[in-house]
Amino acid sequence: MKVQSAQFIPAAQIAIHDPDLQTAVAFGTNTGFTKRQAAMFADGEAHGQAMRQQAAAIKRHALNNLPDLLAQAEANMQANGIQVLWALDAAEANRHMLEIAQRHNVRSVVKSKSMVTEEIGLNHALETAAIEVLETDLGEYIVQLGGDTPSHIVVPIIHKTKESIRDLLIEKANMPPTDGTEAMALFARETLRQRFLMADMGVSGGNFIIAETGSLCLVSNEGNARLVTSLPRVHVALVGIEKLVATVEDYATLTQVLPRSATGQALTVYTHIVNGPRQPDEPDGPEQVYVILVDNGRSDIYTSDYCEALACIRCGACLNGCPVYQVTGGHAYGWVYPGPIGAVITPLLTGLENASPLPHASTLCGMCKQVCPVDIDIPHMLLNLRHELVARGQSSPVWDIGMKAWALGNKSPGRFVWGGKVAAKVTNLLKPKSLPVPLAGWTKHRTPPKFAPKSFHQLWRERQGDNDEQS
Repeated sequence: MKVQSAQFIPAAQIAIHDPDLQTAVAFGTNTGFTKRQAAMFADGEAHGQAMRQQAAAIKRHALNNLPDLLAQAEANMQANGIQVLWALDAAEANRHMLEIAQRHNVRSVVKSKSMVTEEIGLNHALETAAIEVLETDLGEYIVQLGGDTPSHIVVPIIHKTKESIRDLLIEKANMPPTDGTEAMALFARETLRQRFLMADMGVSGGNFIIAETGSLCLVSNEGNARLVTSLPRVHVALVGIEKLVATVEDYATLTQVLPRSATGQALTVYTHIVNGPRQPDEPDGPEQVYVILVDNGRSDIYTSDYCEALACIRCGACLNGCPVYQVTGGHAYGWVYPGPIGAVITPLLTGLENASPLPHASTLCGMCKQVCPVDIDIPHMLLNLRHELVARGQSSPVWDIGMKAWALGNKSPGRFVWGGKVAAKVTNLLKPKSLPVPLAGWTKHRTPPKFAPKSFHQLWRERQGDNDEQS
């Protein structure tokens, strides 16, 4: 997927003025946020926060020991009969996929939902090699039908209304006209089922890999991931190297906080663990299982001050809670990962110069950290990225001049007091309808605030004087 994050501001303007998108995203994010709150704290605030901190400790432990866990996971997966490959970047990952497809004479592929495959552009690579690829997650299937891209980490079509989905299915998939959501889902299910049975290869991502057992773990609600990983004769999973956890016990904790944060469920409908290919005494399952461990910039993040971003378990809770995402949707972010976590990892994976608006696509309200099931300090990292932009000279000259003037006035008590008095007199006299650049953006849709008749310092001195007289 081409990186278009530098166009965030004009793309956001388009999204803000799209009434269908506003309706769909507002409904989806509000529903997700409300369900998350109910599920995460069903047993009380203290219990929910304790789960978050336990999950956070597990992911930090895994990151601190990532090289060792990767080696352990590789050895145990190989012992289970899984063939493990490593991909330094997207090109190598796609090359591995094409070589596997050629080796097993693959002509048709069914996929379950995977952000990593979106990241590396897998569908395009396979289709270029004349291999037919079908997305089987319902949301991803609809995205593929419309030639669109996902706009949410968990809910790919959060930007679409039911009516637009209905029209797309009728136009592109020849669905009999209907307004019923159950009828639409049944139509998609019947269409996809035949493709599952015909496919040569199933491709999945991976929510976690358990190092001590060499197990690949997936969570889903539609059952398509189970079909993708068990019906075709070849199963390939592409997994980011950060998805390691040490033990089954660690996984048990994470598989509780992930669905609570993602979909508001105590547990997803399907919790699927792959331990290897079909054994001689087993009636079904793939003959070959491959796991491709994808780096694609993650090692660079691992050795940087932003290593904590790799703790993300892709639940999407920060998107649902973010006031910026709620009005722009995901496509405005211009790449695979939208929302607050996308505003961090997109610059890190694609280059800060290619995504310079994203660190500013935040109010810094802190909601993303508050709802994160592994307590990632996203606001702090956004501030650090903003600092990097300034250090690189990529900030606005007008903004730089304004900040230097503000700093100059605030470094001296005398200048601060004098500046406040001048500003109060000028604004109260002229009654401007907007503040000067670069603050004009704040007053574009707001009435400029009036200065108080007396400053805090004046009130403080007066009250202290009154207290001295009374004593």
